[in-house]
Amino acid sequence: MVLYIIGLGLADEKDITVKGLEAVKSSQRVYLEHYTSILMVDKQVLEEFYGKQVIIADREMVESQADEILKNADTENVAFLVVGDPYGATTHSDLVLRATELSIKTVVIHNASIMNAIGCCGLQLYNYGQTVSIVFFQDNWRPDSFYDKIKQNKSLGLHTLCLLDIKVKEQSWENMARGRMIFEPPRYMTVNQCVEQLLEIEEKRKENVYSPNTIAVGLARIGASNQTIICGTMSELLTADFGGPLHSFIIAGKMHFLEADTLRHYAINKDTFNANADISQH
Repeated sequence: MVLYIIGLGLADEKDITVKGLEAVKSSQRVYLEHYTSILMVDKQVLEEFYGKQVIIADREMVESQADEILKNADTENVAFLVVGDPYGATTHSDLVLRATELSIKTVVIHNASIMNAIGCCGLQLYNYGQTVSIVFFQDNWRPDSFYDKIKQNKSLGLHTLCLLDIKVKEQSWENMARGRMIFEPPRYMTVNQCVEQLLEIEEKRKENVYSPNTIAVGLARIGASNQTIICGTMSELLTADFGGPLHSFIIAGKMHFLEADTLRHYAINKDTFNANADISQH
């Protein structure tokens, strides 16, 4: 039989493809990966739409108990649902490799992800460089490895997509040390928090990779009916209201004039956009 790895798209239960929905309905077990990203609807909504029970697969299950997901997948269909596209996270590649080693047939069904949906802001997809992840800073841990990648992108005139951290079913250090299965409330990084951390690292590194005047784009709930796109300088985006999760962030590189014409429609202040945007006329 088949292990289906199915992309769900970005927003709600209706973003699944027809092929994906048929695969879900044919499956005896349906898992929903629930830590690299989230849909904007509850599990119960998915269950009603699919007519199937949905089992939440947290990080521990996917990374440490994959055998449970793959159990009997050689004799029955199993669906593993992923928000966005199945190959948006290396964890899902690992699951496919494990299944292959067990001679379990796998079928991957693709869907939209933030990696291509960001084209909605007007910055062209082939003008992006390396994507970076921005994680929540902690008191004693403030990683800045993303800075060098942004620097490389800037040197080539390319835009940078920043994927913002989410914390689902995470434990505090104290609870983890004491072996207590008590989890912190979910946290989703906002554009405002992302900008604050980026500017902190620029102040620390002082390599002029970006500044409070750098043009950037904040995006929220892309693919949903209430998606939000706001463009401005980093200092302007520090206080912009993007509403609920999930948020993404783009640092603009050199823009083709058609990119700038589109992006300008989302600008908080067109004058500051025109003054700070790096625009090519070619």
